[in-house]
Amino acid sequence: MDSIRSAHDEAISLGQAKKLVQCMAHEQSFLFLSPPGVGKSDMVTQAAAEAGLPCRSLLGTQIAPEDVSGIPRIVGERSVFCPPRILLPENPEPFCLFLDELPACAPDVQKAFYSLLLERRLGEHALPAGTWVVAAGNRMQDRALVRSMSSALVNRVTILNLRVDADEWQAWAKKTGVRADIRNFISYMPDALMRPVPAEPVPFSTPRAWALLSRALDLAEGSGILNREIRRALAFGRLSAEDAAVFCALAEEKIGVMGAIEDYVVRPELLPKTDAARWFILNCVRQHVRDGQLAHLKPRTVNRFLRALQPEQQLTVISDLVEQWGALGADRAMFDLLKKVTAL
Repeated sequence: MDSIRSAHDEAISLGQAKKLVQCMAHEQSFLFLSPPGVGKSDMVTQAAAEAGLPCRSLLGTQIAPEDVSGIPRIVGERSVFCPPRILLPENPEPFCLFLDELPACAPDVQKAFYSLLLERRLGEHALPAGTWVVAAGNRMQDRALVRSMSSALVNRVTILNLRVDADEWQAWAKKTGVRADIRNFISYMPDALMRPVPAEPVPFSTPRAWALLSRALDLAEGSGILNREIRRALAFGRLSAEDAAVFCALAEEKIGVMGAIEDYVVRPELLPKTDAARWFILNCVRQHVRDGQLAHLKPRTVNRFLRALQPEQQLTVISDLVEQWGALGADRAMFDLLKKVTAL
């Protein structure tokens, strides 16, 4: 039924996830799932830091069952398991236990986490009261190193899918010193912040990739070696090819600060003269139309904007969005374009 949705259809932002962790991870265990590069690990670390808890991490792909359950030693006539120090430190203070890449763990390791996730226990040893248990990993469809999870494990955690929120990322990027040219680019092309995982093992755009590119450009610029070739090599080595191409073209043309997208629709004479910058703005206009962000404009304004473009530019802007442009009242401009391209 349409009213019944899969868990994968629902997703929350990193900011919402952080609030959930801070208010209930001391009692309930979470498993956050998302494509690579979204920022799951940073979110958990920030949540713990804001709560004043030290964060201890276990990487699922690099541990064995005994790294969780501990190893036995003989006490009197009985064997007693000694938990690892990272999970049960001598100081009985609460902390945040972050189980990274949990879906990538071997089945025996996943099984070793059962009592930890549900009861906050390691054998006969309880974690300090108030300790958080938070896990994260990638999804099966992300073509990452992911194994099937047992139903017993799934039933012990709250599984939440994460999505990228461009506004949240902009606030974080400004606070952490991400370059202004990257922040400006994402403000105009929010879709470029997170691209789908490609079928081939090639670079693709993610929040992590943009942040690392920013740092790489800063280092190259600080060393005096940043030029056209270096910028292109770094961008194409981190981002989806289409995003790298547009980002570099705009940087090379030194476009600088652009106006609001609505301003270009209201006053098409403001459109950049150079091809790369103009196509960039037109693509942003397409996104605004697709997302319904220009619905307040008058049909006269919309028609004037379309008529100010070259026919090939009009076709590109309208392509796959005829219904949306029609809802804005652009029927006259689209009809004129149809007559022009069909020579009627």
